[in-house]
Amino acid sequence: MKRVLASCFGLGRLPVAPGTWGSLPPAIVFVLMLHFEAPGAAVAVAMALLTIVGSAVCVICSPAVIAATGRSDPREVVADEFAGQAVTFMITGMAPTSHIWTTAVVGFFLFRFFDIFKPWPIGKLEKLSGGWGILADDLMAGVYAGTAVLICSKLWLAG
Repeated sequence: MKRVLASCFGLGRLPVAPGTWGSLPPAIVFVLMLHFEAPGAAVAVAMALLTIVGSAVCVICSPAVIAATGRSDPREVVADEFAGQAVTFMITGMAPTSHIWTTAVVGFFLFRFFDIFKPWPIGKLEKLSGGWGILADDLMAGVYAGTAVLICSKLWLAG
């Protein structure tokens, strides 16, 4: 059961880009909430809840996957991407936007960029032990991506 949860019900077991698949559910929730005109605070709260759930699943369940696979950061564990992507949209959800798809796509791809390339100090966070090392870099990538989306949206509105 822990492997099922850590893989976000099998998304992490897909053969191509499992982290990208694991990032998708929060993006879908974000788009749907904005499409149905949920207030920014409600979007931020929903994303915070997804962050908490994804983080808890990652920290609690990933040690079992580490033990089963022998890898310190198994590809199938995507609860970390789920949580990190939710952080991105928690930050961007606090700012009203009329460009739902642009915000969602830019937030999605910026999160994946920061998660893959790991600029400082994201890469250092991976060195934490167990599920914390798997999770922490993704949460920081989410902070970077959310901040970048906010800056881009402010520049876009100002320009």
